[in-house]
Amino acid sequence: MARLPRLSVPGHAHLVVWRGHNGQAVFADDVDRAALLAALLELAPREQVAVHGWAWLPAEVWLLLTPAQAEGLPRLMQGLGRRYVRGFNARHARCGTLWEGRYRATVLAPDWVLPGLLFVETLPVQRGVAASAEAHRWSSYAHHAGLQPQRGLQPPAAWWALADTPFARELAWRRRVAEGLPAGQVQRLQDAALHGWPLGDAAFLQAVQEATGRRVVPGRPGRPRRSALSPI
Repeated sequence: MARLPRLSVPGHAHLVVWRGHNGQAVFADDVDRAALLAALLELAPREQVAVHGWAWLPAEVWLLLTPAQAEGLPRLMQGLGRRYVRGFNARHARCGTLWEGRYRATVLAPDWVLPGLLFVETLPVQRGVAASAEAHRWSSYAHHAGLQPQRGLQPPAAWWALADTPFARELAWRRRVAEGLPAGQVQRLQDAALHGWPLGDAAFLQAVQEATGRRVVPGRPGRPRRSALSPI
């Protein structure tokens, strides 16, 4: 079966993941982690992509991004991948691929954006990399929690709507992260990112399909798929 094209829908948040080839680490140390972050924050504005959130794990890179143009997301990821792998290989005297293949991504309906950000910033805890989100340096949590501002990061509208003042927003976010996400939402977000199926209600899925011309729900194996849409 032909591989479906990745979705890139202007004006909507996308949950993006890159994994190391064969599960290998994609960072050797903090110099590598800082290099990828610097490249992301430099290249994203050039491609008109807003960076809402990020998390570096040993063998995974997770991002929450909104492109202003459909081609902005793939151009950003291509440029980011090339720059980082070139520097990584030169620094560590290696050659060859680093990623398992193409990045994977899904598009999120507006009511899934805040859960998507929570998912990204709680991943270090979910994966057992850190005891708490605050204990993991390499994510956007410190910015949203008011612990360390980061230039170039653009919190999504749903984060701004948490409260009326900066202190109240940051406190609300720290509480939300401490509570975490329900296991069902965690699974749905991860599956959507890995398989490329958008997350939203039937009206949102219909709009994405009409805008992109791409199938937005999995077909049923062994029989023709009906045209009706339903949420993931």
